[in-house]
Amino acid sequence: MAGRAALEEAVRLQGERVRGLKQQKAGAELIEEEVSKLLKLKAELGPDEGKQKFVLKTPKGTRDYSPRQMAVREKVFDVIISCFKRHGAEVIDTPVFELKETLTGKYGEDSKLIYDLKDQGGELLALRYDLTVPFARYLAMNKLTNIKRYHIAKVYRRDNPAMTRGRYREFYQCDFDIAGQFDPMIPDAECLKIICEILSTLQLGDFQIKVNDRRILDGMFNVCGVPDSKFRTICSSVDKLDKMSWEDVKNEMVEEKGLAPEVADHIGAYVKQHGGVSLVEQLLQDPKLSQNKQAQEGLRDLKLLFEYLTLFGITEKISFDLSLARGLDYYTGVIYEAVLLQTTARQGEEPLGVGSVAAGGRYDGLVGMFDPKGRKVPCVGLSVGVERIFSIVEQRMEASEEKVRTTETQVLVAAAQKKLLEERLKLVAELWDRGIKAELLYKKNPKLLTQLQYCEETGIPLVAIIGEQELKDGVVKLRSVASREEVDVRKENLVEEIRRRTSQHPLHLLN
Repeated sequence: MAGRAALEEAVRLQGERVRGLKQQKAGAELIEEEVSKLLKLKAELGPDEGKQKFVLKTPKGTRDYSPRQMAVREKVFDVIISCFKRHGAEVIDTPVFELKETLTGKYGEDSKLIYDLKDQGGELLALRYDLTVPFARYLAMNKLTNIKRYHIAKVYRRDNPAMTRGRYREFYQCDFDIAGQFDPMIPDAECLKIICEILSTLQLGDFQIKVNDRRILDGMFNVCGVPDSKFRTICSSVDKLDKMSWEDVKNEMVEEKGLAPEVADHIGAYVKQHGGVSLVEQLLQDPKLSQNKQAQEGLRDLKLLFEYLTLFGITEKISFDLSLARGLDYYTGVIYEAVLLQTTARQGEEPLGVGSVAAGGRYDGLVGMFDPKGRKVPCVGLSVGVERIFSIVEQRMEASEEKVRTTETQVLVAAAQKKLLEERLKLVAELWDRGIKAELLYKKNPKLLTQLQYCEETGIPLVAIIGEQELKDGVVKLRSVASREEVDVRKENLVEEIRRRTSQHPLHLLN
């Protein structure tokens, strides 16, 4: 360190010499010579490791959330969790990383998006890609055959983020799943009902839930002449029809994946169809599909599903859509995806989707992949795309300039005169002990105006003001920040009065 200190001092002195020569307007050659000496000294000194500059930023595809944004997120989570609980779900949690072999081979072409971690002492690990595969591992490991659970946690994907559209590398998923052997389509119908309840409560606008069945897709590929080995990769292409035109999807099938053009045309004739239960009945009579056992099973189950959806009163939100493919490898039966709709520009046009906000389906074979004896546990579930929902709600609130409360404080304990800190501290402690959400300013003698302004800025609805006279009379002056009305309340009645007044003012964060 002594050698470095000497070098730093030499650099400082040489720097002063160069600056002095420049001020004296010395000859260019002399200045150049001294600058050269300075540069040599600096090179000898090398970089200062402790003072390296770095850019303050979050990693690509991630973001911080301000108190305002978190208040919105908590409200959205509350809506989702209360719906899951209303339907009788328990909650679980699993590690944020899994053994790599647990995740490998479950996501089709999306497996390349899994985040691998460095070898941690002999275990090859990866960050979880979703919550479904860890759930299946949890069921197999604990030998569970029956559970209705929800799980809200962060997942990770090495994707190209489009953060303005709510696509990130780190994001929350809100999953609800029903595992167990039950009569056909009853749990599946409940999952669709849950999606409808959540999206209706959040009031995001009009939405539609597209429904299909993996068995219908596989049967369709079979009768159209797709080789068995290409089922999954062609399924992945069909899944892009919500983002690409049929021509582009067909080109990918033929040029990139080697499918015969006439086979692609046969697929095109099917995947362009969508409708309700009448389309299901029409396809049950289809000359080709009626010869395929898989497709027939899927269509019969869909017909039953529509019967239950009618009883739940949600069929107007459901569209049977043969182009819905859901690229994940583990789906085995019914699949669905909820999209928000833009209002149509002209009469007769199809509503234009503005993004998927929930999706799911049946995966009866996934748990068996982890069970040593291959025992299957039928499962069906859904995942709510909360990041997309947060983006929509945030954009709406920015546009409306709506004020959002970031705390739930019910009352500020304030003083009207000086030297009342002890009384304020005693009162705020009493309120906390009685379960009241209360604050006070961290100053010995704050001005009353400063305390009132703090309430207006943060949205605190009430102020409990104490002064010398109030202390003598055994009362607290309770002030409404909005109306500026003040009333004297007996100290023993204060908690009840605060509860009564704030119960009439719920914290609205979403319209």
